[in-house]
Amino acid sequence: MDGIISYIRRKLSVRVSLWVVMFAALIFITALGFLFYQSREAIRQEAINRATQILDKTSLRVEGIMNRVEVASKMTEWLVQRHPDKADSMFVYSRAMLLNNPDFYNCSIAFEPDFFKDRGRYFSAYSRRDTPKNNKMGETIRTSLGGSDSFQYFYMDWYLMAKLFKHACWTEPYVDVDMSTNTGEMVSSYCYPIMDNEGKVICVINTSLSLNWLSQTISAVKPYPNSYSIMIGRGGTYFVHPDSTKITRETIFTKTLLEPDTALTALGHAMQRGEEGMKQMTIDGQDCYVFYKPLADTGWSMGIVCPESDIFGGFDRVRHAVMGIVVVGLLLMLYIFIKVITRELSPLRRLADEAETIASGNFETQLPDIQRTDEIGQLSQSFAGMQKSLVKYIDELKNTTAQKTSIERDLHIASAIQRGMLPKNFPTKDDRDDVQIYASLTPAKDVGGDLFDFYIRDEKLFFCIGDVSGKGIPASLVMAVTRSIFRTVSAREAMPDRIVSNMNEIIADANDTNMFVTLFVGVLDLPTGRMRYCNAGHDAPLLAGAGLGSLTCDANIPIGVMQDWKYSLQETQIFTGTTIFLFTDGLTEAENANHDLFRMERVKEVASQALAHQQHEPKQLIDMMTNAVHQFVDKAEQSDDLTMMAIQYTKLERDVRFSKRIVLPNDIQEVSKLTAFVDEVCEVVGFSPAVTMQMNLALEEAVVNVMNYAYPEGTHGDVTIEAKTNDVRLKFTIIDSGTPFDPTAMEDVDIHQDAEDRPIGGLGIHLVREIMDSVNYERVDNLNVLTLRKKLRKNN
Repeated sequence: MDGIISYIRRKLSVRVSLWVVMFAALIFITALGFLFYQSREAIRQEAINRATQILDKTSLRVEGIMNRVEVASKMTEWLVQRHPDKADSMFVYSRAMLLNNPDFYNCSIAFEPDFFKDRGRYFSAYSRRDTPKNNKMGETIRTSLGGSDSFQYFYMDWYLMAKLFKHACWTEPYVDVDMSTNTGEMVSSYCYPIMDNEGKVICVINTSLSLNWLSQTISAVKPYPNSYSIMIGRGGTYFVHPDSTKITRETIFTKTLLEPDTALTALGHAMQRGEEGMKQMTIDGQDCYVFYKPLADTGWSMGIVCPESDIFGGFDRVRHAVMGIVVVGLLLMLYIFIKVITRELSPLRRLADEAETIASGNFETQLPDIQRTDEIGQLSQSFAGMQKSLVKYIDELKNTTAQKTSIERDLHIASAIQRGMLPKNFPTKDDRDDVQIYASLTPAKDVGGDLFDFYIRDEKLFFCIGDVSGKGIPASLVMAVTRSIFRTVSAREAMPDRIVSNMNEIIADANDTNMFVTLFVGVLDLPTGRMRYCNAGHDAPLLAGAGLGSLTCDANIPIGVMQDWKYSLQETQIFTGTTIFLFTDGLTEAENANHDLFRMERVKEVASQALAHQQHEPKQLIDMMTNAVHQFVDKAEQSDDLTMMAIQYTKLERDVRFSKRIVLPNDIQEVSKLTAFVDEVCEVVGFSPAVTMQMNLALEEAVVNVMNYAYPEGTHGDVTIEAKTNDVRLKFTIIDSGTPFDPTAMEDVDIHQDAEDRPIGGLGIHLVREIMDSVNYERVDNLNVLTLRKKLRKNN
């Protein structure tokens, strides 16, 4: 056995052939098994129908004969009651019963003792069908007077049953003895009592059927050659059986007394109860189907026994023949497949031998010339290419050390490129009077996965901080993509939740590596200090101002995990002097040599110290936090990227030296009043005529947009324009109560595109942006608030 298994393992052709033949065998077995099962069930059902029909026909025939016995007895009753005093007529009636009914065996009209005084104690008009051996004319009917001291018929069962019960009934089989010939016939009799007007039995009509005849009648029709019929009485005694020695001598339960057989016992009880049906069982070592049915009201039951060998004999022969053909065919298929595959794979064997030679170091060995275009030919060509590549690879391997140095240099360049993508110019108090920003990023390796970004658009500070899962080059690539997507999405979207949702959809759609990014995105409205933000699984920022606390953040999942996640929008008010401190988990999870973590408690402790020493400006706070981390970590290797960003809101309210407002209905015809309003304001602040004209263009465009889009056609409302100026800038605020409309959300127009190719709309807001220093939109208390700002410069 081990030798055969070893041979199969060595021979690919044998294994492939075995698999193919086994698969084919599985298909054949499944198909043939289903076909054989369906065929067997069809044959079984046909056998049931066939046997049931024969059983029904036979039982109908027997019941018909028994019904004739009952009807004839009833007719004879009428004749006897019509002439009860004519004894000789009784012989005529008895003989007529047999003459008119050739299936009857005998008939006797037996009267009560001494009924006919002149005839003695016994009087029974007895007629019997007789077929003497020497009678060449066929059967005859012999009539005689029955009854004597040696045969007192009125003590016989058939007489007493009818007399005592006073109703007709069938008897169990008994032997009817012919006293003249001293011969007997096994019969079953129908006993019919005849009563006088007082209800007393005067005689009994006894009509018998021969069990031999009944057995021949029942057994004459066979569904199959070896099937046979049985009939049992009320007590289970056999009336009909192919073994004549069992008739009246054994019951259906006799065999079970010696060899218990629950199936045969159950069959006997079912037949005794007068049930109809079919049972599958084993009789005399043969599997059989037994069909059984009661005979009218006699208490008898007949059955047909059909051996399975008769029913399924032809089917089994066909099945064995088919299976033999299939087995021979599969063996032949296996032999042919092994031969064909062995021949087809012979070049592969030669190729394998030569490959072993190459593997031993002899790279110059000559490979066999296989002129084929199939997979083996392709493999041969691949080996030839591999042989050449090996020589080349050895030469290239010598340059690996030098290339490693080059790779390290490239990593340093990649690190410089990554740092170059991050903002470098941080606004200070010398640059702006409303916000200061500072940030730092220290990667754990040459390149890292942390990111931060910020920029100001329309007097709104857009900023983000994030941490890509993983480290090294893969994380740095995802970091670069995330930062670029943030810039692209936020350029046309002002709500942080929509910015994060769009970024999540883009990153999750192409996230084959299953990397994710924790991200915090905020939009700080610089004129008002209102900050909207969305957190995607990132650490909550700290707020350092009058006190120290954490910003409340919803539990959203990181971006890149689930494409259709709905991110929540949150909002808070940032007061002047408050610093927003953002960081990645590289700060809280910084480890020292003992693997202790820096933790959030130390971060808050350092921030509290900065507040206490009035050093919570962005750069001061981050420098203090960086020093604290370095002291804690000491000489331990940095385990994760560390990124921090601090934003301090420094907006100061300046004294307003001029203020004016005008209210216009949403009617384009009223826009002319706006010109005088703008001219007056520009004159106050000292704008030149050219600048005043530009201001009129910007205000008119903005107000007309409100009238057209905030108030749909047919809707009435007001537009309020407020003008305020201080020492630094002029501010126009346009307020309406119409439907929400954000003109700043429109994408910038490509003014270099041809007019016919450029989409309609967008030129107006473009013009406003070009004229004004900032354009800012807010939805406050169900009002649209559009703010336009222009710095006051000399020579304006």
